[in-house]
Amino acid sequence: MAHTEEVASMKKRILTGDRPTGKLHLGHYVGSLRNRVKLQYDYDTFLIIADVQALTTNWEHPERLAEDVRDVAKDYLAAGIDPNVATILIQSMVPAIAELTIFYSMFVPVNVLRHNPTIKTEAKQKGYSELMYGFLGYPISQAADITFCKAHLVPVGKDQAPHLELTRKIVRRFNELYGEVLVEPEGMYEKLLVGLDGNTKMSKSLDNAIYLADPPEEVIRKVRMAVTDPARIHKSDPGHPHVCTVFKYHVEFNEEFVPELERACKKAEIGCVECKMRLAARLNEMLEPIRERRAYYEARPDLMDDILKAGTARAIEVGEQTLAEVKDAMKCNYFSLETVRHG
Repeated sequence: MAHTEEVASMKKRILTGDRPTGKLHLGHYVGSLRNRVKLQYDYDTFLIIADVQALTTNWEHPERLAEDVRDVAKDYLAAGIDPNVATILIQSMVPAIAELTIFYSMFVPVNVLRHNPTIKTEAKQKGYSELMYGFLGYPISQAADITFCKAHLVPVGKDQAPHLELTRKIVRRFNELYGEVLVEPEGMYEKLLVGLDGNTKMSKSLDNAIYLADPPEEVIRKVRMAVTDPARIHKSDPGHPHVCTVFKYHVEFNEEFVPELERACKKAEIGCVECKMRLAARLNEMLEPIRERRAYYEARPDLMDDILKAGTARAIEVGEQTLAEVKDAMKCNYFSLETVRHG
C-alpha cells in the first residue's frame, strides 16, 4: 500500500477504472483488466472505482454501492493488481474530481453530450425517455477522472472511444483558454469480448457474462448455454468455427489449441458439446488462481478497507495539486483554504 512518490514521478501515468455495478466479468478482463496488470509496473497506475458514475443509472439504489465498490476492488486484486504498486481509489471521496467536473462543464456544449454515441446507445438500451443531468454529463466527469492525476494513457474498451475523445477536446480547450496545465491523454483501445449469447458485448445487463468470481460449476453451466454455429444441426455436420461464439472464446483463452479445434470442427471430428467442455476446463484453469486471491481478500475485510483508504488518500493529494494549478490558471484561486479555515 506504500507508494514512493519519487519513483512514481519518474513514470508516466495511467488512469483506468470501472463503474461499480457488480462483480467484474471476462469482458472486463479482456477489455482492460488483463492489460492493467501488465502495465502497472511500467506506469504510475491509478484505478478509479467510479461510484458517482454508477449512480447515473442506479440512483434509486445507492445502498448497493458499498458492496459493489468492494466487489470491484476485490476483482482488481484477484486479477493481479498489486496495491503496493497501483493506486486504487474511490471516485466520490476525491473532492477535486467533483470540482474539475464543474469547471469543465462550463465550456462543453449540451449538444456535444447529446450526440455522444456511447450516451445515445446506453440511453436506448436502458429505455430512457428523458435524460437526467448526471447521466448526460457523465462524460465530463470521466474527463475529470482522467485529468485529476494528469494521466498520459487510458486503457479502455473501444466502446469508450467517444468519451476519451471528448476528454482530449476538453484538455485542448482548457489549455487554449487558460494556459498549458492539463495533459492530453492517449487511448489504449482493447478488444471487446462477445457475450455468451453472441451479442456484440459481454454485459451484466444483458445477462450474457461469465464473472471472474463464478465457481467452476457455474462456468460449466454458462458455457453449455453459449451460442455455437447456428448452421450446424448434427455432430456429423461440418462446422463453421468463425461464426461460433465458443470458438471465439477459444481464440481468446485457449490459443494453443485453436488450429487443432478449427480443423476438427470443420471436419466434424469434434462436436459442440465436447468443444464447450474443453473451453469450460480452460476457463476454470485460468480463473482458479483469481478465485483463490479473491477468497483471500474476502476473508480480510479490514485489509481491503486499508487498501482503499491508502489509495484514496494518495489520490486526494494528487487531485488537490492539480486543482490548485487549474484554479491558478483560471485566476480563481483567491486565497488558500488554510487561511479560510484558520484565518
